[in-house]
Amino acid sequence: MIRRSQDKFKRFLPGGMGAGKGIFLIVLIAVALWMANGFYRVQPGEVGVQLLFGKFNSVTNPGLNYWFPAPIGDVIKPNVERTNTITVGFRGQSDRTGRGGSGDVPQESLMLTGDQNIIDIDFVVQWRIKNAADFLFNIRDPQNTIKLAAESAMREVVGQTPLEEALALKRQQVQDQTRILLQKILDDYGAGVSVAQVQLQKVDPPKDVIDAFNDVQRAKQDQERSINEANAYSNNIVPRAKGEAEKRIQAATAYKEQVIKEAEGEAKRFLSVYETYKAAKDVTTKRLFLERMQEILRKSDKVIIDRESGGVVPYLPLPELKKHPQGGAR
Repeated sequence: MIRRSQDKFKRFLPGGMGAGKGIFLIVLIAVALWMANGFYRVQPGEVGVQLLFGKFNSVTNPGLNYWFPAPIGDVIKPNVERTNTITVGFRGQSDRTGRGGSGDVPQESLMLTGDQNIIDIDFVVQWRIKNAADFLFNIRDPQNTIKLAAESAMREVVGQTPLEEALALKRQQVQDQTRILLQKILDDYGAGVSVAQVQLQKVDPPKDVIDAFNDVQRAKQDQERSINEANAYSNNIVPRAKGEAEKRIQAATAYKEQVIKEAEGEAKRFLSVYETYKAAKDVTTKRLFLERMQEILRKSDKVIIDRESGGVVPYLPLPELKKHPQGGAR
Protein backbone atom coordinates (compact mmCIF):
# COMPACT_ATOMS: atom_id res chain seq x y z
CA MET A 1 0.00 0.00 0.00
CA ILE A 2 2.86 2.32 0.75
CA ARG A 3 4.44 1.49 -2.56
CA ARG A 4 1.21 2.09 -4.49
CA SER A 5 0.77 5.47 -2.70
CA GLN A 6 4.27 6.49 -3.66
CA ASP A 7 3.63 5.57 -7.26
CA LYS A 8 0.43 7.68 -7.34
CA PHE A 9 2.25 10.64 -5.78
CA LYS A 10 5.05 10.36 -8.35
CA ARG A 11 2.56 10.66 -11.17
CA PHE A 12 1.48 14.12 -9.87
CA LEU A 13 5.07 15.42 -9.84
CA PRO A 14 6.36 17.16 -12.99
CA GLY A 15 8.70 15.13 -15.14
CA GLY A 16 8.26 12.06 -13.04
CA MET A 17 10.76 13.29 -10.41
CA GLY A 18 11.69 11.08 -7.57
CA ALA A 19 10.05 11.25 -4.20
CA GLY A 20 12.94 13.05 -2.49
CA LYS A 21 13.26 15.78 -5.08
CA GLY A 22 9.51 16.34 -5.18
CA ILE A 23 9.25 16.80 -1.46
CA PHE A 24 12.16 19.22 -1.52
CA LEU A 25 10.50 21.24 -4.27
CA ILE A 26 7.24 21.41 -2.35
CA VAL A 27 9.05 22.51 0.78
CA LEU A 28 10.97 25.10 -1.21
CA ILE A 29 7.76 26.52 -2.69
CA ALA A 30 6.14 26.61 0.75
CA VAL A 31 9.16 28.40 2.20
CA ALA A 32 9.10 30.92 -0.68
CA LEU A 33 5.41 31.64 -0.11
CA TRP A 34 6.03 32.00 3.61
CA MET A 35 8.95 34.38 3.04
CA ALA A 36 6.81 36.44 0.64
CA ASN A 37 4.44 37.19 3.51
CA GLY A 38 7.25 39.17 5.17
CA PHE A 39 6.59 42.30 3.13
CA TYR A 40 4.55 44.96 4.99
CA ARG A 41 3.70 48.63 4.54
CA VAL A 42 3.95 51.29 7.25
CA GLN A 43 1.48 54.14 6.67
CA PRO A 44 2.38 57.83 7.17
CA GLY A 45 2.23 58.74 10.85
CA GLU A 46 3.03 55.17 11.90
CA VAL A 47 6.23 53.30 12.73
CA GLY A 48 6.90 49.60 12.40
CA VAL A 49 8.05 47.83 15.56
CA GLN A 50 9.72 44.57 14.51
CA LEU A 51 9.71 41.58 16.85
CA LEU A 52 11.89 38.50 16.57
CA PHE A 53 10.45 35.50 18.45
CA GLY A 54 8.36 37.97 20.45
CA LYS A 55 11.31 40.18 21.46
CA PHE A 56 11.78 43.76 20.28
CA ASN A 57 14.34 44.07 17.51
CA SER A 58 14.09 47.39 15.66
CA VAL A 59 11.85 50.24 14.46
CA THR A 60 11.15 51.02 10.81
CA ASN A 61 9.91 54.19 9.12
CA PRO A 62 6.85 54.65 6.89
CA GLY A 63 7.03 52.86 3.54
CA LEU A 64 7.46 49.30 2.25
CA ASN A 65 9.57 47.13 4.53
CA TYR A 66 10.41 43.48 5.01
CA TRP A 67 10.63 41.33 8.15
CA PHE A 68 10.40 37.65 9.03
CA PRO A 69 6.80 36.47 8.86
CA ALA A 70 5.03 34.74 11.74
CA PRO A 71 5.75 32.70 13.75
CA ILE A 72 9.39 33.83 13.68
CA GLY A 73 8.77 37.55 13.38
CA ASP A 74 5.96 40.03 13.88
CA VAL A 75 5.36 43.73 13.23
CA ILE A 76 3.28 46.16 15.30
CA LYS A 77 2.42 49.48 13.67
CA PRO A 78 1.34 52.11 16.26
CA ASN A 79 0.40 55.64 15.17
CA VAL A 80 2.93 58.08 16.68
CA GLU A 81 1.46 61.30 15.24
CA ARG A 82 -2.14 60.94 16.40
CA THR A 83 -3.12 62.98 19.47
CA ASN A 84 -4.88 60.73 21.96
CA THR A 85 -7.32 62.00 24.58
CA ILE A 86 -8.02 60.72 28.08
CA THR A 87 -10.76 62.21 30.28
CA VAL A 88 -10.57 62.28 34.05
CA GLY A 89 -13.57 63.03 36.24
CA PHE A 90 -16.29 62.53 33.63
CA ARG A 91 -17.44 60.32 30.79
CA GLY A 92 -19.49 60.94 27.69
CA GLN A 93 -19.13 62.55 24.29
CA SER A 94 -15.91 64.23 25.38
CA ASP A 95 -14.16 60.85 25.41
CA ARG A 96 -13.79 61.48 21.69
CA THR A 97 -13.87 65.28 21.40
CA GLY A 98 -12.58 66.53 24.74
CA ARG A 99 -15.26 69.25 24.99
CA GLY A 100 -17.05 68.39 28.21
CA GLY A 101 -18.68 65.32 29.63
CA SER A 102 -22.21 64.19 30.24
CA GLY A 103 -21.51 61.84 33.15
CA ASP A 104 -19.64 62.90 36.29
CA VAL A 105 -17.33 60.45 38.06
CA PRO A 106 -16.97 61.82 41.62
CA GLN A 107 -14.36 59.29 42.71
CA GLU A 108 -12.03 60.83 40.12
CA SER A 109 -13.10 64.48 40.16
CA LEU A 110 -13.40 65.31 43.89
CA MET A 111 -10.07 66.59 45.23
CA LEU A 112 -8.76 68.32 48.35
CA THR A 113 -7.23 71.80 47.93
CA GLY A 114 -4.33 73.32 49.81
CA ASP A 115 -6.65 75.14 52.25
CA GLN A 116 -8.58 71.94 53.13
CA ASN A 117 -11.55 72.58 50.83
CA ILE A 118 -13.11 70.07 48.43
CA ILE A 119 -13.22 70.92 44.75
CA ASP A 120 -14.78 69.15 41.75
CA ILE A 121 -12.35 69.10 38.80
CA ASP A 122 -12.85 67.56 35.35
CA PHE A 123 -9.94 67.66 32.94
CA VAL A 124 -8.62 66.23 29.70
CA VAL A 125 -5.14 64.89 28.94
CA GLN A 126 -3.85 64.94 25.36
CA TRP A 127 -0.81 62.80 24.61
CA ARG A 128 1.21 61.23 21.79
CA ILE A 129 3.59 58.31 21.47
CA LYS A 130 7.20 59.50 21.37
CA ASN A 131 8.92 56.09 21.67
CA ALA A 132 6.93 53.23 20.20
CA ALA A 133 9.06 50.44 21.72
CA ASP A 134 8.85 51.88 25.26
CA PHE A 135 5.12 52.49 24.85
CA LEU A 136 4.46 48.89 23.76
CA PHE A 137 6.73 46.99 26.13
CA ASN A 138 7.55 49.03 29.25
CA ILE A 139 4.03 49.40 30.64
CA ARG A 140 1.26 46.81 30.54
CA ASP A 141 -1.82 49.05 30.16
CA PRO A 142 -0.72 52.42 28.71
CA GLN A 143 -4.17 54.06 28.62
CA ASN A 144 -5.02 53.22 32.21
CA THR A 145 -1.51 54.04 33.41
CA ILE A 146 -1.62 57.49 31.85
CA LYS A 147 -5.05 58.12 33.34
CA LEU A 148 -4.03 57.11 36.86
CA ALA A 149 -0.80 59.10 36.63
CA ALA A 150 -2.73 62.18 35.41
CA GLU A 151 -5.19 61.91 38.29
CA SER A 152 -2.32 61.56 40.76
CA ALA A 153 -0.46 64.57 39.32
CA MET A 154 -3.60 66.74 39.40
CA ARG A 155 -4.31 65.80 43.02
CA GLU A 156 -0.76 66.71 44.01
CA VAL A 157 -0.89 70.12 42.31
CA VAL A 158 -4.40 70.95 43.60
CA GLY A 159 -3.37 69.81 47.07
CA GLN A 160 -0.80 72.62 47.11
CA THR A 161 -3.15 75.30 45.71
CA PRO A 162 -5.80 77.25 47.70
CA LEU A 163 -9.40 76.99 46.55
CA GLU A 164 -9.73 80.56 45.27
CA GLU A 165 -6.58 80.29 43.17
CA ALA A 166 -7.59 76.91 41.74
CA LEU A 167 -11.03 78.23 40.76
CA ALA A 168 -9.95 81.34 38.91
CA LEU A 169 -6.62 82.98 39.59
CA LYS A 170 -4.19 80.16 38.79
CA ARG A 171 -6.07 77.84 36.43
CA GLN A 172 -3.37 78.11 33.77
CA GLN A 173 -0.67 77.54 36.34
CA VAL A 174 -2.46 74.42 37.62
CA GLN A 175 -2.65 73.07 34.05
CA ASP A 176 1.03 73.74 33.36
CA GLN A 177 2.27 72.28 36.65
CA THR A 178 0.13 69.16 36.18
CA ARG A 179 1.44 68.63 32.65
CA ILE A 180 5.06 68.96 33.81
CA LEU A 181 4.55 66.62 36.77
CA LEU A 182 2.66 64.06 34.65
CA GLN A 183 5.44 64.08 32.05
CA LYS A 184 8.01 63.44 34.78
CA ILE A 185 6.01 60.52 36.16
CA LEU A 186 5.61 58.91 32.73
CA ASP A 187 9.30 59.42 31.95
CA ASP A 188 10.18 57.67 35.20
CA TYR A 189 7.96 54.79 34.12
CA GLY A 190 9.66 54.73 30.70
CA ALA A 191 6.21 54.95 29.11
CA GLY A 192 7.44 56.44 25.83
CA VAL A 193 4.66 59.07 25.95
CA SER A 194 4.75 62.83 25.38
CA VAL A 195 2.06 64.85 27.19
CA ALA A 196 0.86 67.57 24.80
CA GLN A 197 -1.66 69.33 27.04
CA VAL A 198 -3.62 69.14 30.27
CA GLN A 199 -6.86 71.12 29.93
CA LEU A 200 -9.28 71.88 32.74
CA GLN A 201 -12.91 71.42 31.69
CA LYS A 202 -14.79 72.19 34.91
CA VAL A 203 -13.56 73.59 38.22
CA ASP A 204 -16.44 73.99 40.70
CA PRO A 205 -17.24 73.35 44.34
CA PRO A 206 -19.15 70.10 45.02
CA LYS A 207 -22.85 70.19 44.10
CA ASP A 208 -23.95 69.79 47.71
CA VAL A 209 -22.34 73.06 48.82
CA ILE A 210 -22.36 75.11 45.63
CA ASP A 211 -25.24 77.37 46.80
CA ALA A 212 -23.42 78.28 50.00
CA PHE A 213 -20.24 78.76 48.04
CA ASN A 214 -21.99 81.14 45.63
CA ASP A 215 -23.28 83.16 48.60
CA VAL A 216 -19.74 83.46 49.90
CA GLN A 217 -18.52 84.50 46.46
CA ARG A 218 -21.20 87.18 46.18
CA ALA A 219 -20.24 88.51 49.62
CA LYS A 220 -16.60 88.63 48.59
CA GLN A 221 -17.53 90.42 45.38
CA ASP A 222 -19.45 93.01 47.41
CA GLN A 223 -16.42 93.38 49.64
CA GLU A 224 -14.16 93.83 46.64
CA ARG A 225 -16.55 96.40 45.15
CA SER A 226 -16.61 98.39 48.40
CA ILE A 227 -12.83 98.28 48.59
CA ASN A 228 -12.54 99.45 45.00
CA GLU A 229 -14.98 102.31 45.61
CA ALA A 230 -13.04 103.34 48.71
CA ASN A 231 -9.79 103.20 46.76
CA ALA A 232 -11.33 105.26 43.97
CA TYR A 233 -12.50 107.88 46.49
CA SER A 234 -9.09 107.85 48.11
CA ASN A 235 -7.38 108.23 44.75
CA ASN A 236 -9.59 111.24 44.04
CA ILE A 237 -9.28 112.99 47.41
CA VAL A 238 -5.66 112.38 48.25
CA PRO A 239 -4.22 113.95 45.06
CA ARG A 240 -6.50 116.94 45.46
CA ALA A 241 -5.46 117.36 49.10
CA LYS A 242 -1.82 117.01 48.15
CA GLY A 243 -2.31 119.59 45.39
CA GLU A 244 -3.98 122.02 47.77
CA ALA A 245 -1.25 121.49 50.34
CA GLU A 246 1.41 122.06 47.72
CA LYS A 247 -0.41 125.19 46.55
CA ARG A 248 -0.49 126.60 50.08
CA ILE A 249 3.14 125.72 50.62
CA GLN A 250 4.08 127.51 47.43
CA ALA A 251 1.96 130.54 48.40
CA ALA A 252 3.55 130.64 51.86
CA THR A 253 6.99 130.33 50.31
CA ALA A 254 6.22 133.15 47.90
CA TYR A 255 4.88 135.33 50.74
CA LYS A 256 7.99 134.56 52.75
CA GLU A 257 10.21 135.58 49.87
CA GLN A 258 8.14 138.74 49.35
CA VAL A 259 8.36 139.77 53.01
CA ILE A 260 12.09 139.10 53.10
CA LYS A 261 12.67 141.12 49.95
CA GLU A 262 10.51 143.98 51.22
CA ALA A 263 12.33 143.96 54.55
CA GLU A 264 15.67 143.96 52.82
CA GLY A 265 14.49 146.82 50.60
CA GLU A 266 13.27 148.83 53.63
CA ALA A 267 16.54 148.21 55.40
CA LYS A 268 18.52 149.36 52.38
CA ARG A 269 16.27 152.41 51.99
CA PHE A 270 16.68 153.23 55.69
CA LEU A 271 20.44 152.93 55.43
CA SER A 272 20.39 155.12 52.35
CA VAL A 273 18.33 157.78 54.12
CA TYR A 274 20.59 157.50 57.15
CA GLU A 275 23.67 158.09 55.05
CA THR A 276 21.97 161.10 53.45
CA TYR A 277 20.94 162.38 56.91
CA LYS A 278 24.51 162.19 58.14
CA ALA A 279 25.63 164.22 55.15
CA ALA A 280 22.92 166.94 55.40
CA LYS A 281 20.87 166.76 58.56
CA ASP A 282 18.71 169.90 58.09
CA VAL A 283 17.76 169.25 54.49
CA THR A 284 17.06 165.59 55.11
CA THR A 285 14.94 166.31 58.19
CA LYS A 286 12.84 168.85 56.33
CA ARG A 287 12.42 166.51 53.33
CA LEU A 288 11.32 163.64 55.56
CA PHE A 289 8.84 165.90 57.35
CA LEU A 290 7.35 167.11 54.10
CA GLU A 291 7.06 163.59 52.68
CA ARG A 292 5.33 162.32 55.80
CA MET A 293 2.93 165.29 55.96
CA GLN A 294 2.17 164.82 52.27
CA GLU A 295 1.30 161.19 52.90
CA ILE A 296 -0.92 162.06 55.88
CA LEU A 297 -2.75 165.03 54.34
CA ARG A 298 -3.44 163.15 51.09
CA LYS A 299 -6.12 161.05 52.83
CA SER A 300 -7.80 163.84 54.93
CA ASP A 301 -10.29 166.67 54.23
CA LYS A 302 -8.51 169.98 53.90
CA VAL A 303 -9.68 173.60 54.48
CA ILE A 304 -7.39 176.54 53.78
CA ILE A 305 -7.90 179.63 56.02
CA ASP A 306 -6.06 182.85 55.34
CA ARG A 307 -6.26 184.99 58.52
CA GLU A 308 -4.21 187.81 57.12
CA SER A 309 -6.27 188.15 53.96
CA GLY A 310 -8.75 190.99 53.83
CA GLY A 311 -10.91 189.22 51.29
CA VAL A 312 -14.58 188.44 51.60
CA VAL A 313 -14.01 184.73 51.94
CA PRO A 314 -11.47 183.97 54.66
CA TYR A 315 -11.35 180.21 53.94
CA LEU A 316 -11.42 177.86 50.97
CA PRO A 317 -13.40 174.59 51.53
CA LEU A 318 -11.48 172.31 49.15
CA PRO A 319 -13.52 169.09 49.91
CA GLU A 320 -16.77 170.85 49.07
CA LEU A 321 -15.39 172.02 45.77
CA LYS A 322 -14.56 168.44 44.78
CA LYS A 323 -18.20 167.44 45.16
CA HIS A 324 -19.40 169.88 42.49
CA PRO A 325 -18.70 169.56 38.79
CA GLN A 326 -15.96 171.71 37.46
CA GLY A 327 -18.27 173.26 34.95
CA GLY A 328 -20.57 174.62 37.71
CA ALA A 329 -17.90 176.86 39.22
CA ARG A 330 -17.90 180.56 38.30
